[in-house]
Amino acid sequence: MLTKQQKDTRADARPGDPKDRPARIEHHVSSDGEKLVLAGDWRHAAISGVCGKLLEIQKDLSGKPLEIDLSELHSFDTAGAWLVRKTMLAARSCGADVQLTGASVPVAELIEAIPDLVDQAAVDRPAGPSRFERIFAPFGETLYELYDDFLASLHILGSAVRGAQLKLNRSAGISPAAIVTHIDRMGVRAVPIIVLMSFLIGAIIAQQGAFQLRYFGAEVFVVDLVGILQLREIGVLLTAIMIAGRSGSAITAEIGSMKMRDEVDALKVMGLSPIGVLVFPRLVALTVALPLLTVVANFAALAGAAAVSWSYSGITPDVFVTRLREAIDMSTVTSGMIKAPFMALIIGIVAAVEGMKVGGSAESLGQRVTASVVKAIFVVILVDGLFAMFYAAIDF
Repeated sequence: MLTKQQKDTRADARPGDPKDRPARIEHHVSSDGEKLVLAGDWRHAAISGVCGKLLEIQKDLSGKPLEIDLSELHSFDTAGAWLVRKTMLAARSCGADVQLTGASVPVAELIEAIPDLVDQAAVDRPAGPSRFERIFAPFGETLYELYDDFLASLHILGSAVRGAQLKLNRSAGISPAAIVTHIDRMGVRAVPIIVLMSFLIGAIIAQQGAFQLRYFGAEVFVVDLVGILQLREIGVLLTAIMIAGRSGSAITAEIGSMKMRDEVDALKVMGLSPIGVLVFPRLVALTVALPLLTVVANFAALAGAAAVSWSYSGITPDVFVTRLREAIDMSTVTSGMIKAPFMALIIGIVAAVEGMKVGGSAESLGQRVTASVVKAIFVVILVDGLFAMFYAAIDF
């Protein structure tokens, strides 16, 4: 319990002296020890002149017994008490015995009321992480995050399938209106951008291929290049990437905004499954729309390649179509189309997982939308590479 003088945080060493005098400090060193004489006004407004000198004295302490004489103080407050206390701690850390002399009772009590901040900070300061932890901790945290995302993805996929099975046994059934609406938003409205981008990609591939093959007199093989590359790899991959950026971000934003407004919790209170109501129609719509968009993208890319081949290399549309029929077969088409449903499920599940992670702030929503697009594109490219290795292993 602090006394009244301590609560006031100011102690007058000589109440009879009404004038403030500048703070002074004298340092005496002898063979028996050291002595500090503090004099004058040791309040917050007047001690700036002695702080530097006191710091030098603390650095030069030799570990001999230290006497701090406070008999010549005129006024004293918490700032002065803190400096005295810090000097005492510095001397004790050097192994010196410290003794206060000439201090009045209020001054001594105020100094003792100052906690040992230096020692306490050293005790409470946690040990910093080792170099091994600083290097590998982010890697481990990333692995745990990927593991949690994988479990959440399996939960959403299983809940969506289980929810569809439960709905089939109800009189209400699956709402076709929601699925058709999402097919329109994710598929039909995406046709213009898919056609434009695919047309340009096909034209660029044809132009660059013809430019390089011209040196070998084999410009006609640009048809084989465009046909096989577009139908097996580029068509479905670029379509999935564009859908991940366009529709995947929209799914995350929609589910995330509903979660921010507690609408997801409201569905649970009503006895409805948020996965079945929000995620399942979007997964079905993506699974239907992405293969159809891939077909549209393939036709647009081949049209762009035919136009460039005709204008740049003189390959007429009849020759282009004839050469294309000789270059590709049914396996070329099916190898690309098989990937489309898997990529659609990946985009939808990743978008739903990130949407369910949204917190209560707009910043969290933006971060999750960004993470949704990045993760979906990464996983889509990874799956495409796995399919390529699988096709090569089975010679398909």
